[in-house]
Amino acid sequence: MRFKLLLIILSSLAFPAVAAGGFSSSSSQATEQAHFKPEEIIFFAKKVEKAMAEKGARVAILARMGRPPAELPEGMHFTHVGFAIYSEITKSDGQKIPGYAIYNLYQKDDKPDVSNLVQDYPVDFFAGVAKLEAGILIPSPELQARLLEVISSPTYQELHDPNYSVIANPFTLGRQNCTEFTLDVINAAIYQTKDINIIKANEKAYFEAQPVNVNPFKLILGSMFSAEVSTSDQPGPPVTATFEKLVSYLHKYDVGSQSLTILP
Repeated sequence: MRFKLLLIILSSLAFPAVAAGGFSSSSSQATEQAHFKPEEIIFFAKKVEKAMAEKGARVAILARMGRPPAELPEGMHFTHVGFAIYSEITKSDGQKIPGYAIYNLYQKDDKPDVSNLVQDYPVDFFAGVAKLEAGILIPSPELQARLLEVISSPTYQELHDPNYSVIANPFTLGRQNCTEFTLDVINAAIYQTKDINIIKANEKAYFEAQPVNVNPFKLILGSMFSAEVSTSDQPGPPVTATFEKLVSYLHKYDVGSQSLTILP
């Protein structure tokens, strides 16, 4: 009876920010409900690719809106990020064309507290978004070159921690989400190291995390009932990495970086 009562209380709280799907929404879009027609997704994905190509981006950090803005905590806008790499793409008919491949950290569909590193393409990346809006962060040419080296090396896989939490703390180990992974790869490139302790020390010194502005009671309940929510790596008030904080970080420390927003 006590357990049933707790479930009733939980459902009445309506805390979408820590429910399944979370703020990160780092699941594969192939399993999520489409909110737009296929032709709208294709057109938008091509527009995003064109914008990156016109800026001469070989590597960019790409962000999408997997959740409606009203469901996100204060200070959060984009919900998932990945690396867009200018590549030679082989089509199903064997034809090779230039385009962008997206390197993502995605939650497993059947185990939302576990993640994989997956490569897909812009149409896949935007297939299940709640809103057609993209954030693009383009590092300086020097940092792009360093990122290519890291992403094409074993370091990229070594920096991945499969233990997923939607509110992973970027300053600690034990849990990781897509944005923390992106930050770790960026700093591996900046400091030219794969030593995670050096990477974390510099993130603590120079990166400003986003406070998770969610009622603590709701957050505790979320961690009890949703596998993708964990506070085990949060020694104090919970914080996480966001696309917006990545933009601020590179604008401050990577001279020549630029960012833009793409709308339909």
